[in-house]
Amino acid sequence: MGAVADAIEAKLNAAFSPTRLVLVDDSDRHNGHAGHRVGGESHFNLTIEAQAFAGKPRVARQRLIFQALREEMAGPVHALSIVALAPGES
Repeated sequence: MGAVADAIEAKLNAAFSPTRLVLVDDSDRHNGHAGHRVGGESHFNLTIEAQAFAGKPRVARQRLIFQALREEMAGPVHALSIVALAPGES
């Protein structure tokens, strides 16, 4: 992937030490839609599993992720679909 994806992965690894992190650039499916950029890295799907999410509701987990990625969300990333799990959840 590119620089934006690398930055996202690095920040999520630093913030949450996830046991699973899968980031998929889904930008091509949004060609012609708001926020799409030539070259991609504007729309992502994220699955992340980390102990930091244990006992937290879905919205709190998403807020933690958005806080860690505030620079990316304010700039190059238009949309981020999130599945945030605690270990043992599916």
